[in-house]
Amino acid sequence: MKTHFIAIGGSAMHNLAIALKDKGYQVTGSDDAIFEPSKSRLEKKGILPEEMGWFPEKITPDIDAIILGMHAHQDNPELARAKELGLKIYSYPEFLYEQSKNKTRVVIAGSHGKTTITSMILHVLSFHEKDVDFMVGAQLEGFDCMVKLTQDNDFMVLEGDEYLSSPIDLRSKFLLYQPNIALMSGIAWDHINVFKTFDDYIEQFRKFVASITPGGVLVYNEEDPEVVKVVEGAENYFRKIPYRTPEYEISNGKVYLKTEMGDIPLSVFGAHNLLNMEGARHICQQLGIMDGDFYDAIMSFKGASKRLEKVEREDKGTLYKDFAHAPSKVKATVKAFQEQFKNEKKYGFLELHTYSSLNPVFLEQYNHAMDGLDEAVVFYSEDALKIKRMEPISPELIKEKFKNEALKVFTNAEELHAYWETLDKTKGVYLMMSSGNFGGLDLTK
Repeated sequence: MKTHFIAIGGSAMHNLAIALKDKGYQVTGSDDAIFEPSKSRLEKKGILPEEMGWFPEKITPDIDAIILGMHAHQDNPELARAKELGLKIYSYPEFLYEQSKNKTRVVIAGSHGKTTITSMILHVLSFHEKDVDFMVGAQLEGFDCMVKLTQDNDFMVLEGDEYLSSPIDLRSKFLLYQPNIALMSGIAWDHINVFKTFDDYIEQFRKFVASITPGGVLVYNEEDPEVVKVVEGAENYFRKIPYRTPEYEISNGKVYLKTEMGDIPLSVFGAHNLLNMEGARHICQQLGIMDGDFYDAIMSFKGASKRLEKVEREDKGTLYKDFAHAPSKVKATVKAFQEQFKNEKKYGFLELHTYSSLNPVFLEQYNHAMDGLDEAVVFYSEDALKIKRMEPISPELIKEKFKNEALKVFTNAEELHAYWETLDKTKGVYLMMSSGNFGGLDLTK
């Protein structure tokens, strides 16, 4: 099969391209910019474009599938040529469905926790040498690629994102998967640039539940009232399996899960991670993994990349980085950090740089998000606001919306870096929350 990727360099797109190359497909692609690690990984597989840019002449009638990434625009010249030739154009999730339509599809959805839950499931399955196809949104320890596609596997585990599918398909990605088994971890308004109201956002999850195949299974977080409302309002037939935070204790800095089989020592911390683990356990049950086997495997799970991931520093200081940027994720991560390090001085840094997080209306959602930290810092770039053509935001407004007058607010990277240099990282513990990089801050030094 001959495939061509328009915008091959994206985090998700380049992993799919590599998976198809590994499957034996003929793969080509284009992009106007490709960064690391995508660049090196594509080059290693022999599918890195020779030059950057869009080349309509690459689009030929013998191509079986065009896969269109979100980075491309509607007026992309390669896309125009593909339409002109009448080629089949797929979004990323649409193509994944095509690859898995004859398999049992397991889809993990929710505003938060979905990457971690998917990672936990894959860790347990790998531990017990149970082979499945998958797509996950983070690089996992022990896995070469974030996407795996085979001819023979019976199951495919998919992280279900509610964001848009492609520039020409404005459906939420997870609406294309039609799960046989699904999980919903929580609902908290996100992607305000696309879903203008909370109800618009919730509607995507209503549609997701409606897309579960007849007689399927939904594992859901019964501690989240919005999730419960969506599940109770569903009119289609599926089996409902609720889950909640299990009992646990922290002893000498170690988290122990309380089970009928005794106390299980864990390598991760935080109530939200324990809740995620419980959801993963129920999904694994549906895949034939019994509880004892689940606990045997989960003890060695150290977390998904950038999800409360410990950074090895040259000075041996204690620092964790986390992808948290949406309000619900920030609050859960800060709470976990407080609980784990009760007796330490706690520093928390948050970078705001998404369209939602820089929207004055959405900023209301961050109220008290950084409370409980001994030193709390928020960083956003005034230059980023200009690039996004957004109105300026004052540090005073940030403090007001966060309801935290003690908050330190930095609006340029140089000042943030200068403050960082004044801190002794060997004293206290540090939590760095961002889907960016704090203006190039090196967290290892």
